[in-house]
Amino acid sequence: MTTRDPRAAGLARLTGLIADETRAACLLALLDGRAWTAGELARHAGVAASTLSEHLGKLVAGGLLAEERQGRHRYVRLADATAAQLVEDLAARVAPGTAVRRPRTLRESTAGSAMARGRTCYDHLAGRLGIVVTDAFTARGLLCRDTGFALTDAGLRWFDTAGIALDRRGRRPLARACLDWTERRPHLAGAAGAALCRHALQARWCVRIGSERAVKVTDTGERALSELLGIEAGVLR
Repeated sequence: MTTRDPRAAGLARLTGLIADETRAACLLALLDGRAWTAGELARHAGVAASTLSEHLGKLVAGGLLAEERQGRHRYVRLADATAAQLVEDLAARVAPGTAVRRPRTLRESTAGSAMARGRTCYDHLAGRLGIVVTDAFTARGLLCRDTGFALTDAGLRWFDTAGIALDRRGRRPLARACLDWTERRPHLAGAAGAALCRHALQARWCVRIGSERAVKVTDTGERALSELLGIEAGVLR
């Protein structure tokens, strides 16, 4: 007689939450790391507000989203980094041919190019920007990629020298590989990836562009990344 794994029912419920195109669209949108109103998500997903409210209730109850209320506005965001990692990992496994749709307008083409060039992936840098930074970390011996991602001693010192606060005592891994869905290569995630992205936005090395997750490296960012990681400015454009 076979004994069923007690986690099976929970796993089925969790995957069932994501196995809906409207809920999946909301989860992907929230990978920008920000809180959205229910109305914003309804417009993004192309459904009525009443329909979306039911979907959001399920995602909150299932632990994938957290909600906040300010006055009459309801905001939702991904519950935590592990929820974001789950969405990232699943999205990266979508076949490339089905994940890319031919742009219908010049505006869509421009937005798609910007997202591929540089974007946030929940709380770390992704796209070509994320890959270039990850490769620079590796080339300088700051990141070891022999069996997964791990910061070296030199990498830990680099964060201190750069003045980037790095939480080394949290439960989150310092470095984690996240498969980039446009580049099809892993970029740096984890506490180190989050710290670098947070600093890049606060120091205006990068600025958000458009209404989605796209970011652009500024002149200040080009100089900083050249000085700290030896990245040529032309590679970031």
